[in-house]
Amino acid sequence: MKRPARSLSIRIALSFAVIVCIVLGMVGAALYDATNRALSTRADYQLIGRVEHFRSLLQDLYTIKEIEARPRLFETMLGDSKDVIIFRRPGSAPFINVNPEHMTLPPFRIVPVTQRVGLDALYEGKRSDGIRMRWVAAQAQVGDSGDVVEIIAAHVMTQEAQVLSVYLRRVWINVILAVLVTLGLAYWVTSRGLLPLKSMAAKAAEISPNRMSTRLEVARAPAELQSLAASFNAMLDRLEHGYERLVQFSADLAHELRTPIGVLIGETQVALAHERSVPEYRRVLESNLEELERIARIAQNILFLAQADHGQQSIDRERIDLREELESIVEYFDGIAEERGITFEVDARGDMMANAIMCRRAIGNVVVNAVRYADAGTTVRLRGASDATGARIVIGNRGPRIGEEELGRLFDRFYRGDAARSEFTESSGLGLSIVQAIMRLHGGSASAACTADGWVEFTLLFPSAA
Repeated sequence: MKRPARSLSIRIALSFAVIVCIVLGMVGAALYDATNRALSTRADYQLIGRVEHFRSLLQDLYTIKEIEARPRLFETMLGDSKDVIIFRRPGSAPFINVNPEHMTLPPFRIVPVTQRVGLDALYEGKRSDGIRMRWVAAQAQVGDSGDVVEIIAAHVMTQEAQVLSVYLRRVWINVILAVLVTLGLAYWVTSRGLLPLKSMAAKAAEISPNRMSTRLEVARAPAELQSLAASFNAMLDRLEHGYERLVQFSADLAHELRTPIGVLIGETQVALAHERSVPEYRRVLESNLEELERIARIAQNILFLAQADHGQQSIDRERIDLREELESIVEYFDGIAEERGITFEVDARGDMMANAIMCRRAIGNVVVNAVRYADAGTTVRLRGASDATGARIVIGNRGPRIGEEELGRLFDRFYRGDAARSEFTESSGLGLSIVQAIMRLHGGSASAACTADGWVEFTLLFPSAA
């Protein structure tokens, strides 16, 4: 079962909420720890101060009996009703014993009379319910009699625990409220911030085969989305151009096939209208065979172009001598060139790495195109050279000048610069498209240009083998 997609606004809002929860949780934990330390330190100093006060009071008395006679004086000095205060002679039972919880005394070091009580004299303990306690024990001298009394005091941190509990509860409440507020605000802000994306999506939804000219407004988009809008528009330009070429290709293909099919149908209908002799039927079949071969060539060329577009052609390269290859092609087309009084001029040296069959087909298509459109009685020039980067073949003829716009369309499928047809070429408008496909399979390029001295030149660049 496919998991439903989650809104981007919700994702961003949840991300912000998690960040706020973590940050506030860390801050709250730090403040909680600082408060706990402050309360503990405050309680420790109060406990130490209380014991030092007891030692000072005992110093002003004369005998221990005066202490025993006034125990309430010391009991009232406790910080909390749960606190512990014990006075005893060394090795004797306590004569003042305030221990409401009857807690067992922990083992601790007793601070001697001559030493002040410090934080290092405190001991950590816990009550049965987990509440922390701080213990301290110190000796005190009673007056000038020389008697020594042990003072054992403990503070139960009940109030501190209550303060920390209330503080912790408030921290959690504030964190939860902050997360909820952040969640709401982040969702609202994100929803507002994503409005340009929704606008872009709505604009993109308007695009259809009949409305390919629609584009996103780059200037009005936020800076972060301008590159996305520009890339999307560039993609639409490519799609529109490809769609237009596909429509034109379909129309040209239908037009190109309509002629031979119409001829086939017409000649067949005429042949069937009356009884014919065997030679007449043979002529009809021969004419139909020519048209069928023409359709087969068109289908074969279209299949080749489709496979080339999808990279389904494998290229086996071999070393080819430029001059021998060009002279062989010139010899092949010499007959049709003589019919128009056209001669060939070959100037080539070096070699190239290419597929022999495809290379011959590409050069042959350019040569037959040059012969077809060259002025009668002129020369078709073939030049070739090679270097470390690859081979360069230039085929030129003198003929009608071609405009810049038309030069850019010469390699389009079914494009013909001249509507006239000649008997020595199929004139399907696919020849130069096949040339470009072959060059692309070789990793090279094909281009056309008109020189200032009236030559129309086609340049084929074959890169050197990797």
